[in-house]
Amino acid sequence: MAILAIDQGTSGTKAIVVDGETILAVADREIRPHYGPGGVVEQDPGELLASILDSAREAVAAAGVPLSAVALANQGETVLAWDRETGEPLTPALSWQDRRAEEICTELADHAARVQARTGLQLDPYFTAPKMAWLRRHWTAAGVVTTTDAWIVHHLTGRFVTDTSTASRSLLLDLDRVTWDPDLARLFGLDSEEFPQLVASDEIVGTTTLFGGEVPVTGLIVDQQAALLAESCTVAGTAKCTYGTGAFLLANLGPTPTRFDNGLTTSVAWTLRGATTYCADGQVYTAASAVRWLIDLGLIDSAAALDGVAAASAEGVMCVPSFAGLAAPWWSSDARAVLTGLGLASGRGQIVRAVLDGIAAQVAHLAGLVESGAGGQSIERLRVDGGLTRSRVLMQTQADLLQAPVDVFASPHATALGAAACARMALDPALPLTDAPIPWQPSQSHTPAIDRAEATRFRSDWLSALTANLPQERS
Repeated sequence: MAILAIDQGTSGTKAIVVDGETILAVADREIRPHYGPGGVVEQDPGELLASILDSAREAVAAAGVPLSAVALANQGETVLAWDRETGEPLTPALSWQDRRAEEICTELADHAARVQARTGLQLDPYFTAPKMAWLRRHWTAAGVVTTTDAWIVHHLTGRFVTDTSTASRSLLLDLDRVTWDPDLARLFGLDSEEFPQLVASDEIVGTTTLFGGEVPVTGLIVDQQAALLAESCTVAGTAKCTYGTGAFLLANLGPTPTRFDNGLTTSVAWTLRGATTYCADGQVYTAASAVRWLIDLGLIDSAAALDGVAAASAEGVMCVPSFAGLAAPWWSSDARAVLTGLGLASGRGQIVRAVLDGIAAQVAHLAGLVESGAGGQSIERLRVDGGLTRSRVLMQTQADLLQAPVDVFASPHATALGAAACARMALDPALPLTDAPIPWQPSQSHTPAIDRAEATRFRSDWLSALTANLPQERS
């Protein structure tokens, strides 16, 4: 049962072919987003699609086996307008990082509480609907406007669909009923739009001949939710964090879409076997991108140099890595990064360590909000994946500040493996959810090396630095 699993992300596309527990081939292609003033973050749809086709065909050729299915994990909140007849893009793809739809959210601010109650999300341009409305206002009224997954699946199969986890990131989905909400569509001025059909993540949505033969397409899911599944977070209370461009903490909530009043959001984790599971999520917008800032300043040569340069202690230097604003729970797009406590003795080692401490502190704060907002249920272990998990300093700091063990996922392909698990369930209707992910053991585990009092003091000091530097209206 060889499955081609495609992980289409912000800075690239990865394709793997996995058969059972064996990864037969891996290929990837880089994507270069365009960053501009005023919060512009765009992707070239042509480059995006080419990255999928090229990486997938390379992986399939290297694997040398017939495929049983193609699965797709997507970015979640990146949108574009396109022609339903031809599939041609009519606009660039507006990344989940793009902030130009802030004007839409400002106009609708009086409706924020209603939107949050209906969708589980905050009214913020991070999510899909404001960007869709912005494209309609400023770019084109032609075609359809959707998340990138619907456009990609159309190219693969001709179908017009999206899965429930992706739709739950839109501000247009009734979270309890898991259906498109016409009242919300009217609120965003999107009531005349055609929305994709909602499908489960274990639903076969069509077939494709683009990778040799006629192969079923299934396993549609958001990238972060895919990683949640791959890391076997299949019961309520289990949680993972992915350290990529940003850091994304998700915690399984089970079948109940708990709403949070502390700034966290609630989404569909997946719809599998006819049942919907929900998750809490919090976001750190800059993780690897904060490390990129260190590289651009010349403080380190590469991410691989982090542990060799980072000082044993930041010695009072503290960083809030809000280089692209703050998401949960502050939702302050105009927040800026903070670096405090510098002295004449401060060097690059202290600055690098402070950035790593700041990433870990923000994730630990989000974990605390999950616990306080979900009936006091603690996150007893955190499962982690992504490129920055190679930093032992960051992972140890994460365990220290979280005051819980941190288990590093054994594969660098968590997102693709999660999509493959969904496809596996589509191909084998008798396969239980708990058996769909590939069994794994941590490649590393980190346990707290400081006591709770010390961790609490640091987190309190870090939070004070953040709060003191929030824009006045958000503090």
